[in-house]
Amino acid sequence: MTKTTKATKLSTLAMGLMIGISSFTAFSFTEIGNNESETSVNELPAAPVPQPLLLDEEKDPLIPENLDFAGEKVPVEREEVKKKLDRELDYNYNDKSSTKFILGMVNRWFPVIEPILSAYGVPNDFKYLCIAESALQNKVSPVGAAGFWQFMPGTAPEYGLEIGREVDERYNVQKATEAAAKYLKQAYQRLGSWTAAAAAYNMGQGGLNKQRTIQGTDDYFSLRLPEETMRYVHRILAFKLLVGHAERYGLNISPDDVYQPVATRMVKVTSTIRNLADFAVQHGTSLKKLKELNPWLRDKKLTVKNGKSYLIALPTTA
Repeated sequence: MTKTTKATKLSTLAMGLMIGISSFTAFSFTEIGNNESETSVNELPAAPVPQPLLLDEEKDPLIPENLDFAGEKVPVEREEVKKKLDRELDYNYNDKSSTKFILGMVNRWFPVIEPILSAYGVPNDFKYLCIAESALQNKVSPVGAAGFWQFMPGTAPEYGLEIGREVDERYNVQKATEAAAKYLKQAYQRLGSWTAAAAAYNMGQGGLNKQRTIQGTDDYFSLRLPEETMRYVHRILAFKLLVGHAERYGLNISPDDVYQPVATRMVKVTSTIRNLADFAVQHGTSLKKLKELNPWLRDKKLTVKNGKSYLIALPTTA
């Protein structure tokens, strides 16, 4: 595909939107009786808007001359790397309905994901891994991986996620992000690079480490791996460019298509809820809204064992 063709296909969708920088939500707790506690929500000022990515128009308009992942250089000067990245850029750019949805959702979910990654010392670029995994949706894969971070049922409990008939914390974005951050930090410590940690998220730490030993290289971009893993980091990088610098690629959406953060209050529950519908009504909302805000609640009731507690999100208004 020629430079002219690529440049021509990048048309503006609507009004401009800078992605990935939003206000954070601060919570403060107040006690409610013996079994519950409630939080109030305060919005903090928005962070400064970053400058657009500026590329040399004489070069490929899609791929910058210098690109990094989590501070590690991506060898875009290598033809095979550039081709794989170009493939992922083309595919995801042309899937406009999905990309438009993602651009709308980052405004709601990046302010949740970013500070958790930061708290665990995981680079901010890994928020794009979350997009590559699920497009910021609570999906279930054909093999049973679920949630924003697509944890498998067998792996999730190893990183602190509860899975059962009534509760599946893979659908709790905050807790699943904490679990993903733990995994990625562990992978980085074992494998020695963030790029390798990202690849390991797709194929497993043991599998990646075995291939590095067999092939005699630690460089992800030089390894022969399963096709999905060979595309994986390139897909993350494509979303870093398309979402992180949407205006540079003409991928702008109307403010009407932006999903705003939902103001919630958190209720700490320390005793069994026999009927979640009754619980919702008692707290001024509906079962439908309760499940929308807490997709990790998988049943009509919630059993709370002695010494256990859960935080349930409720709307600030009915």
